[in-house]
Amino acid sequence: MDKDYYRILGVDKKASKDDVKKAFHKLAHKYHPDKQGGDAAKFKEISEAYSVLGDEKKRAEYDSYGRVFSGGGGDSGAGFDFSGFSGNFADFGVDLGDIFGNVFTGGGFGGTRTPRGRDISVDIEVSFREAIFGARRNLMLAKQAVCDTCTGSGAKPGTSMETCSRCNGSGKVRDSKSSILGTFTMVQTCSACHGNGKIPKEKCSTCRGEGVLRRQESVDIMIPPGIENGEMIRLSGGGEAVKGGVSGDLYIKVHVATDPLFRKEGQNLLRDLQIKLSDALLGTTYKVKTLDGDVDVSIPPGASHGEIIRLKGKGVPSGKSKRGDLLLRIVISLPSKLSKSAKGLIEKLREEGI
Repeated sequence: MDKDYYRILGVDKKASKDDVKKAFHKLAHKYHPDKQGGDAAKFKEISEAYSVLGDEKKRAEYDSYGRVFSGGGGDSGAGFDFSGFSGNFADFGVDLGDIFGNVFTGGGFGGTRTPRGRDISVDIEVSFREAIFGARRNLMLAKQAVCDTCTGSGAKPGTSMETCSRCNGSGKVRDSKSSILGTFTMVQTCSACHGNGKIPKEKCSTCRGEGVLRRQESVDIMIPPGIENGEMIRLSGGGEAVKGGVSGDLYIKVHVATDPLFRKEGQNLLRDLQIKLSDALLGTTYKVKTLDGDVDVSIPPGASHGEIIRLKGKGVPSGKSKRGDLLLRIVISLPSKLSKSAKGLIEKLREEGI
């Protein structure tokens, strides 16, 4: 074989037709001569390879004889005129209509896509308690929003829309472009009507016919229970609006304030509970602060330093009715100084082997 088309496309000889197509699309986007860093020679080479390996009959001939006997043909791709290319690839039997129709249709170089507004990202801080139980927050955002007066149409209320003269109501315009490979025509969204095919007969005085304008907008946000520090909340459509398209998304990064008592460990809460040495030895009851209010906690006699007392259902909510636990870690406070009588009592305890 004069040329190894499989090597050119970077695929195995057993590659499926879809794998061959994917490999070609990737390389075509990379080396297209109209793109920055493109390579006309490389683009021509991969196009030749795909014209053979992408066709079952030609591929079979190539695999068997190392060359292709059948000629090219076919209609040009949607939105493109490849008439200027025919002379450049005639020797190879390249079906340019098939190649470029597949590459550029539906959002490639010439395909049209629905306009989408910009995404917005904001940071908010919530208290530890709000992060555990959830909360509602209201934000005021300065952003591009749909005009309330015309509800995004751009037309003065009570007036009608008319056919766009630039695209004749199609919402698309054709733009011819020359390159070293010839001339092709790209189909793009009409900038006058933003793809709607219609423009206002009389423009809205509030947004001047744009359908969107920059303003302050109030946004309600629900902070879900148990959210972690640094987590993102995505509000679909909460970003900036664009005429004739869909709004972007709003991303809220949540920063959870630390708490002097509590720490979060998965679905459980953890806090230290300081008790006196005598209470650890003899046992007692302590009033303990939780996120649900104060509760009485029994300290068993002989409690040791670091021992965990579990309060069930006092932790982080999980689902509609389930909650984690609150773990109390006992910290025994030892006196820095002893009175004479206390020292005597300790000496007696030592004599008894305690």
